[in-house]
Amino acid sequence: PTLGHFPFYAPLSSPVLRYKAVWLIFFMLGLGTLLPWNFFMTATRYFTNRLDETQNMSLVTAENSKHFQPSATPTVPSPERNYLSALFNNVMTLCAMLPLLFFTCLNSFLHQRIPQSVRILGSLIAILLVFLITAVLVKVDLDAMPFFVITMIKIMLINCKQGWEQGSLFGLAGLLPTSYTAPIMSVFLLSARWPSGSELSESAFGYFITACGVIVLAIICYLGLNSTRYYQQLKLEGPGEQETKLDLISKGEDLKANKEDSRVPAPNSESTNQGHSIRAILRNILVPALSVCFIFTVTIGMFPAVTAEVQSSIAGNSAWGAYFIPVSCFLTFNVFDWLGRSLTAIFTWPGKDSHWLPSLVLARILFVPLLLLCNVQPRQYLAVVFEHDAWFIIFMAAFAFSNGYLASLCMCFGPKKVKPAEAETAGAIMAFFLSLGLALGAVFSFLFRSIV
Repeated sequence: PTLGHFPFYAPLSSPVLRYKAVWLIFFMLGLGTLLPWNFFMTATRYFTNRLDETQNMSLVTAENSKHFQPSATPTVPSPERNYLSALFNNVMTLCAMLPLLFFTCLNSFLHQRIPQSVRILGSLIAILLVFLITAVLVKVDLDAMPFFVITMIKIMLINCKQGWEQGSLFGLAGLLPTSYTAPIMSVFLLSARWPSGSELSESAFGYFITACGVIVLAIICYLGLNSTRYYQQLKLEGPGEQETKLDLISKGEDLKANKEDSRVPAPNSESTNQGHSIRAILRNILVPALSVCFIFTVTIGMFPAVTAEVQSSIAGNSAWGAYFIPVSCFLTFNVFDWLGRSLTAIFTWPGKDSHWLPSLVLARILFVPLLLLCNVQPRQYLAVVFEHDAWFIIFMAAFAFSNGYLASLCMCFGPKKVKPAEAETAGAIMAFFLSLGLALGAVFSFLFRSIV
């Protein structure tokens, strides 16, 4: 076949290539933002296992030097000796959520003062350096406490830059038509089964190097986006074009009407206008912002803290028992969540001003009792109502699909409820409420699990 049969070999002036290339660039930017941190979370077992081994080796060495003879058997770690490993997940959550929330919020106020390329490109380069250091440290022996402290510092740095970059990226997507937010939202959590023993270090090294490669590719894509005029053209195309023209006409009339007043500028007018602008934007996008916050509060509150504790009622001694959670919980959630996010690229019901959208968002609270009444084990207070595995799989599919679809709709509609000139700020504010939902979900997960 000729080269013309392949879309990626079409002329650069081809509109199809132009839009698909930008769509793919936004997908890669979303991948470069979310995937490295997902890799880091997936490697939790590597970090906890290394903390255990480091502490145990230190204790055995101290015991041997005390008695001047080698131990016949390795020392069994006690809870006191493994306190760093036990604290790892809780401290990691704290070190991740607080910087993420703070810098996402900070980006909402400072994005107009700092160039977009500095915010996005600078964050990608900083995260790349952190992951390169993380990969190198896999091959370096460190004591438990220094390794723990360095890891937590890296987690804070990653989430500081991720909060800055995530808010900037959603703000960038807010300037374009709704379909360009979908590729960012379509990046979902990747889960993996980690091997045991010495293979953990090799797998961790491969994961961190892969994350570095993804970040480098995202940097190249962003440079490619800025090096063409396609992005600038897209800003004025699609649904926002008429709004932009009307906005310019309105500004011209206001300028003519207030010409005399503008001759004497008020003190601190820039900061005052910015404050009023952010409050006005927040008032316009409050419904989708609170909706996306509520969506992720419910989702993270139940998944995976509660859903990963469900046990199969029909497995018995079969292999289905070993694959039940990986398939019915994680695989089902990821697949249907991705399907829901992808559907918004071609179907956007209900509309941005419809009362059905917040109603459907609030209706997701029904998944909390439905999933709690599945076969979650161990349990103390609630009875099992939906014991069969099929109930849990159906609930998980609907739970994940509604999460992906409604969250994407909210993130797409938020910047479209304000003027085109305010779309970037609206996108950054929406990213903050998304992060707030993740943090609240992590808090509520303890409550939901305790009432089972």
